[in-house]
Amino acid sequence: MIGFDDAVLIAVITGLVELIKRSGLPKRFVPLLALALGIAAGVFYVSHDLAQGILSGIVLGLSAVGLYSGPKNLVRGDGK
Repeated sequence: MIGFDDAVLIAVITGLVELIKRSGLPKRFVPLLALALGIAAGVFYVSHDLAQGILSGIVLGLSAVGLYSGPKNLVRGDGK
């Protein structure tokens, strides 16, 4: 279950990804960046257990990618 702290982390990851993307990162690397930031957040912030932190980080990163691309696809009409 995603708690308030996790939701905040997802928003922070999404914001960081957008900031880095605007500074010149090619769009194709956006999901990898979000996943890497999610794993880092999971390991260093969410859990002290490495395996649990990585798993939580993967969930955070994938959620951030969905939060990033979901509304964009909805607006563009790609979500058919």
